[in-house]
Amino acid sequence: MKIRIRKYSWQLAPASVRQIRQQVFIDEQQVPEALEWDDTDDIADHYLAVLPDNTPVAVARMFSTLSETAHIGRMAILPEFRGRGIGRTLLNRLIQDAAGQFPELRLSAQRHAVPFYQRSGFHVCSSPYEDAGIPHVDMCCLAPELVAAELGRRHYPMVKGEDADAWLFHCEEELAALLDSLVSQASQRIWLYDRLLEHDLYDRFRFREVLSALARRHRLSEVRILIHDDRPLVKKRHRIVELMRRLPSRIELRLVNSQYPVEDQPFVLADREALLYRHDFYKPEGFANFTDSGRVRLLSESFQRMWDAGRNSLELRELPL
Repeated sequence: MKIRIRKYSWQLAPASVRQIRQQVFIDEQQVPEALEWDDTDDIADHYLAVLPDNTPVAVARMFSTLSETAHIGRMAILPEFRGRGIGRTLLNRLIQDAAGQFPELRLSAQRHAVPFYQRSGFHVCSSPYEDAGIPHVDMCCLAPELVAAELGRRHYPMVKGEDADAWLFHCEEELAALLDSLVSQASQRIWLYDRLLEHDLYDRFRFREVLSALARRHRLSEVRILIHDDRPLVKKRHRIVELMRRLPSRIELRLVNSQYPVEDQPFVLADREALLYRHDFYKPEGFANFTDSGRVRLLSESFQRMWDAGRNSLELRELPL
């Protein structure tokens, strides 16, 4: 179904924006009015989807309170127009508008709508909770610019266990976005192998946050970091090391033993099915795959051999907190 999408401020939005939310959230889903209307409306961009004859059929809003994160919400499609692809068209327009401006998109999704958002590159990033008496989860997209370029060409883009196509990267920005997307979806373990724990890549706020969230998630969480050289960590304080000190049973770092065979390319493994692989220690070029258990199994075996032969860092052990 062909639709047009218009964007408004709250002050200039037509009455139909409010009417659709009233019908869907308050009348149909029994959301209390006091929760539906909030101050965020004043700072958000409001999107209205209309048919060729200008019949309004769906709404959404998007806002940002922090410079790096945009929030999508209040998506509502009138009952008689559901199941026709209108919601996905509207969501994809929001993603395209945000791409290039925000490296992170977030939303709160009703549990039944999770597959809908996954088809546009969002993944679950919280435990279930209730909002207005309705089960919800938080979802995020940590690479909106990359996802926006592939909308309509991939099913479940960047969703672990669903997206089986490789994502190529050729620059540091793409590498970082794919790394964050991969690590944030790990449910139990991250195994990281590299020459150095580069500050520019691994000491970024977003990467530390997703790694910390995994390490704290449950008692079986496991983060293994295997590197060749720990001297840069000693010269310049690395906040991953501080995190490792606070969670020693969840995050462990070892140095490779140069007397044993080692891999010539760095990689990151998420659980037993997703990976990010670089072709060279010194270049931000390679690929990520969110569903490739065969390749992950082979690299896991190699990592385990290097890990068993590795040694603890005496330099880091002697650093003061």
